[in-house]
Amino acid sequence: MKRDALIRHIETKYHVQPEYLWAATPRYAIFRRADSRKWFCALVDISGHKLGLPDAAIVDVLNVKVVPELVGSLRQMKGFFPAYHMNKEHWVSLLLSGGPDQQTIFDLIDAAYGLSKK
Repeated sequence: MKRDALIRHIETKYHVQPEYLWAATPRYAIFRRADSRKWFCALVDISGHKLGLPDAAIVDVLNVKVVPELVGSLRQMKGFFPAYHMNKEHWVSLLLSGGPDQQTIFDLIDAAYGLSKK
C-alpha cells in the first residue's frame, strides 16, 4: 500500500488530517480522533534495521493501536513488528509495502479508531 493512498483513506473515512508534530522527522504523521484527541495511528518512515530487517533501506511503517490480546498473534504474521516508539502492549507496527494486505490494514485502522474513544 502506498503512503499517499493510506493518508487519503484516513482523511476521507475519519475526517481527520495528518499532523506533523516534529521538525526533525517531517514525514512522521499522527492521526487522532477529533472528539477525544487520542491517537489511533502514526505513519513513520524508518530504517529497516530499526525493525530488525536485514536491509537498512527506509520503509514506511504504520503504528496502529490494538487490543493487547492481539499483539502477540499479529506479531507472528508477515509484516508486523513490535511497535516502533510506542507502547508495545497496546500498539504494533506494520510495513505498508510487503506487509499485510490493504483490507487488513483498513480493518486494523477501524479497530484502532474505535479503541481511541473518550
